[in-house]
Amino acid sequence: MSDDDHLDHEVPTRVKDEPAAVPAVHRAKTAGPVMRRGAAISLLPGLSLALAVAVVGTVVGKAFPLVGGPVAGIILGVLLATWVRPGARLRPGIAFVGKRILQASVVVLGSQLSLAQVVRVGTDSLPVMIGSLTVCLVAAYGIGRWLGVVGDLRTLIGVGTGICGASAIAATAPVIGAAGAEVAYAVSTIFLFNIAAVLAFPLLGHLLGMSQHVFGLFAGTAVNDTSSVVAAATTYGPASANYAVVVKLTRTLMIIPICLGLAWLAGRRGRGTSQAAAGRRLNVVKLVPVFLIGFLLMAMANTLGLIPASAHHGLSELSVFLITVALCAIGLSTDLAALRRTGPRPLILGACLWVVVSATSLGLQALTGSL
Repeated sequence: MSDDDHLDHEVPTRVKDEPAAVPAVHRAKTAGPVMRRGAAISLLPGLSLALAVAVVGTVVGKAFPLVGGPVAGIILGVLLATWVRPGARLRPGIAFVGKRILQASVVVLGSQLSLAQVVRVGTDSLPVMIGSLTVCLVAAYGIGRWLGVVGDLRTLIGVGTGICGASAIAATAPVIGAAGAEVAYAVSTIFLFNIAAVLAFPLLGHLLGMSQHVFGLFAGTAVNDTSSVVAAATTYGPASANYAVVVKLTRTLMIIPICLGLAWLAGRRGRGTSQAAAGRRLNVVKLVPVFLIGFLLMAMANTLGLIPASAHHGLSELSVFLITVALCAIGLSTDLAALRRTGPRPLILGACLWVVVSATSLGLQALTGSL
């Protein structure tokens, strides 16, 4: 008998009471939940750390409204990461928070918007709003290239200045796949010029003799972050604050077309020249990030009155807290050495864009007869 015949005919005996082999399908069914539970458990340390830092950041933000929770959170995260670099046990949860919680915060942000507000701000505000944004994005591309600022960081500073500060950066970062260091640098740059705007804009408004309506439009289109818009406009007067908030929320809607455009460009850059890649060109669904669809649906729900007015404050607080948690995680994953290697050029870009947007807003108001 050959060795092959021996192998073919030999039947191994099974010890009595020994369980039969578990079928592969059953193993796959049981392994899946176990692996998912294991992956979820691995997120807890980093998630818990980000939440703890976010709570402290929120307290600091409440004590110093000019700073705000999100900026306080990212600063605390960076400081903590500098003192004790997060190890391998913390990194999965930190990465999850920096991406998924960031996207969730953008979805919740949509609950603050009503598409009807765009109509109520009047035709006089739309040219200033859209014109300022267009000039800002063009300037970000041109000046950024001239300064040698890399593409993703240039984009983040541009949308942060042109749309709505940290919220726009939060929405844009996952679309273009920006690194944590770039997000941290962009948010820090936007924060610096938010502070400058809050301090300087009311003085400039009084110097130019702006009315409450004019200053509200100026603050709503030229100040980056919503909290800073409120701070600057409230300093000028309550009527200015009310109008500025409406302009700012309407301006925030620009997140949708800008991010969709960036998603389309990112999709084009990621595709090769093969026929298979070309066949994916019409797959629009893959170009639309799911969280942006959620953002739009939330805004539509608010427009239709499906979100009660009594829930707006709570949802606004939730959105800010989620952004704070996400930015804490980004701060915890920030490499300050990489920021130092980036140099001062992104900061110069932020300064240039701040001046460009402010001048454009005033110039367009003068052209439309509002100023």
